[in-house]
Amino acid sequence: MTHDFWFLTAVGTAVAVGLFALTWLLSLKLDNFSFVDVTWSYALAVVAPLYAWLAGGGWTQRKIIAVTMAVVWSVRLGTYLFFRVKRHHPHEDVRYAVLREKWRDALARNFFFFFQAQAVLIVLLAVPVLLACLNPAPQLNAIEIAGALLWLTGICGEALSDAQMQRFKADPASKGKVCQVGLWRYSRHPNYFFESVVWWGFWLFACGSPWGWVTLYAPLLMLHFLLRVTGIPLTEECAVKSKGDAYREYQRTTSAFVPWPPKS
Repeated sequence: MTHDFWFLTAVGTAVAVGLFALTWLLSLKLDNFSFVDVTWSYALAVVAPLYAWLAGGGWTQRKIIAVTMAVVWSVRLGTYLFFRVKRHHPHEDVRYAVLREKWRDALARNFFFFFQAQAVLIVLLAVPVLLACLNPAPQLNAIEIAGALLWLTGICGEALSDAQMQRFKADPASKGKVCQVGLWRYSRHPNYFFESVVWWGFWLFACGSPWGWVTLYAPLLMLHFLLRVTGIPLTEECAVKSKGDAYREYQRTTSAFVPWPPKS
């Protein structure tokens, strides 16, 4: 790793720490810690352009592609989450309500460190973009093209699944029912599946640059969170509580993650 890499990582860390500290203060004022999700999503749209601007020697066209990938992912997800949090405010996401109860004796302090952990995570996930921005090679190679196409597949699939769910929820006739339209007929969480595809695309694109392969941790981290932490487990638990046997039947017939023809 070069001196430029470590310098830019330090700059990105300082910016991310500042963003999440401000979000922590805002969350305390509004008494709603769900806003951390919005900042987490938007943060890459701040850090990635900064890397491209400060990275000397990188090929401009590659920088443009890498930053476009980062900003499109960031702004799309961040805007989606912003309106979701705004719509439910002052009610808090169930994850943070649980943490609020768990940490009530040192609420502000514990949430501060939790927010800063999200800053560190963003810096780690931004490394594929940083390495691409530092790559001086004057043309894209095949693996970068494949990575960009894989990213595009993921971002389109995620946007489509989110739009299908939004339409379903907007229909008064859908109240209390399980969404099984479009991609949701083939996966209980197509949005999570395509989110994972996006991050495999980021990694593959980074593999076209020196040391890019080491960012394998980025899609694996995202996969871990989606499958084991704040993604499927919590979503399924809430869905069973709210929809009961209808959701249990959906679980029986429909793939949890990878889109697949449903069982009869």
